[in-house]
Amino acid sequence: MKFLEQAPRFLFFTGKGGVGKTSIACATAIELAEAGRRVLLVSTDPASNVGQAFGVGIGDKITAIDAVPNLFALEIDPQAAAQAYRDRIVGPVRGKLPEAVVKGIEEQLSGACTTEIAAFDEFTALLTDVAITSGYDHIIFDTAPTGHTIRLLQLPVAWSGFLEAGKGDASCLGPLAGLEKQRAQYSAAVDALADGRRTRLILVARAQNSALREAARTHVELAAIGLHQQFLVVNGLLPKEEAALDALAAALYAREQAALAATPDALRGLPCDYVPLKPFNLVGIDALRQLFVETPPHLDAAVGEAVELHAPSLSELVDGVAADGHGLVMLMGKGGVGKTTLAAAVAVELAHRGLPVHLTTSDPAAHLAETLHGSLDNLTVSRIDPRAETERYRQEVLRTKGAKLDAQGRALLEEDLRSPCTEEIAVFQAFSRIIREAGEKFVVMDTAPTGHTLLLLDATGAYHREVARMLDARGAHYTTPMMQLQDARRTKVLLVTLAETTPVLEAANLQADLRRAGIEPWAWVINNSVAAARPRSPLLRKRAENELAEMEKVATTHARRYAVVPLLRDEPVGAPRLLELAGHATEPA
Repeated sequence: MKFLEQAPRFLFFTGKGGVGKTSIACATAIELAEAGRRVLLVSTDPASNVGQAFGVGIGDKITAIDAVPNLFALEIDPQAAAQAYRDRIVGPVRGKLPEAVVKGIEEQLSGACTTEIAAFDEFTALLTDVAITSGYDHIIFDTAPTGHTIRLLQLPVAWSGFLEAGKGDASCLGPLAGLEKQRAQYSAAVDALADGRRTRLILVARAQNSALREAARTHVELAAIGLHQQFLVVNGLLPKEEAALDALAAALYAREQAALAATPDALRGLPCDYVPLKPFNLVGIDALRQLFVETPPHLDAAVGEAVELHAPSLSELVDGVAADGHGLVMLMGKGGVGKTTLAAAVAVELAHRGLPVHLTTSDPAAHLAETLHGSLDNLTVSRIDPRAETERYRQEVLRTKGAKLDAQGRALLEEDLRSPCTEEIAVFQAFSRIIREAGEKFVVMDTAPTGHTLLLLDATGAYHREVARMLDARGAHYTTPMMQLQDARRTKVLLVTLAETTPVLEAANLQADLRRAGIEPWAWVINNSVAAARPRSPLLRKRAENELAEMEKVATTHARRYAVVPLLRDEPVGAPRLLELAGHATEPA
């Protein structure tokens, strides 16, 4: 592996949920330790399964992995770190400020950015404290901080009092209120990250257009702030020999090769490694040792002979949606799970039944909207441009809140407006103009904001004022979007995930986030299931078997109702294939 050659002291692995960065980080740690190096593996992933991968309990204390001499591991619990962080910041103002203000601060500190900054606060010592790290040749981090977080830590501004002064908008600056005393330590940590002699960043992706685009964005963002020592690992490639055994495998192989051929230009200059798809779950030391080893070309044909799967189809789930005759259907989930495609599939299935549907999407690749436009009676499609809406929102905030700020305050506000929440807020304001149609037809909404963002919007009143402005002028009675989203009779939220460990954990965390905002998800959708596709390839059959445990968790622990969507041979573009995806029609085996 190129990324292991002359490995520096610090190795950071980053990538979207479900691409396999934890498995690759664990396999790297084993390889270096078995080469005689003393290694500490640190996870700051909210959905960490490092302990599960090694088959031992780890937790928040450095733990020796007995089966691998020289290897030690540590799991920083980002949720616990974030709670301690919140308590440290909110405690001094509790009882001194009005309760409503305190609640607003707590919500400001409840999002993903707080968790990330709190985790960074925890592992900063591992980058800077010689007393802790002197005993290790390599320190490997599963989940690197984002460019946004690092830029926030670099801003030369005093954070204290920021929230109470009301200068910010609803996003990620709240967590910075308690950092002033640690700025020197953070500066040293950021310097270590940017030093290519000490640090290497490994971008992990799958051979999928969305995952490669995400890796390219991360590369550009981190390179812009000085992290130039980057490598790319494309994980989970289907071996070519499997393509000869099965029509599904052949289609997947062709799709992956096309994605690799279209790799974004930003990634083409990076050193790159390719890791083949394995037929087994990467749990346990023996399995992890095999990750970087070539898999034998053929598996025993008897392995995974028949995967019996009896699960509801998306079409069956739509039966319950269609019964109401109209309403808002929101699809939510982490990046890369297929929200946009499933939103289109739900819309097409409803329209096919003769029901009026408006599909609204913020999909940057507008091919779905183009393909569906006019292709079915009862269906209209609109696309919201996230960049245009975000820029419009940014300019409005800078014009109003930024008008009276000094240069430092304006720099802080501008960074605030680069946060992940900003696009969600801006896009949802655009969506909110369409939501009112749900009283007369179905509105299917792709790329919905998280519960944290909705609570921030509720606290600031941003979209309430927008709705009020539009409807008060007519003297009309109105329901704000937040009120509508909390009304289960009007809104159905579908959580989209994959039948893999990390995506299921992330969806469960998102469900908890929504419940905090008073929104109860109506159903889960497990997308791109290999088991539901009934493959003939021995490798894919074994992968199908591995999905069953995650499906069982969804069905019995997380979801009130659920559906399973098969992995299709062809990209699901166009009404006929979307109907097939929903289970309305089945392609012959």
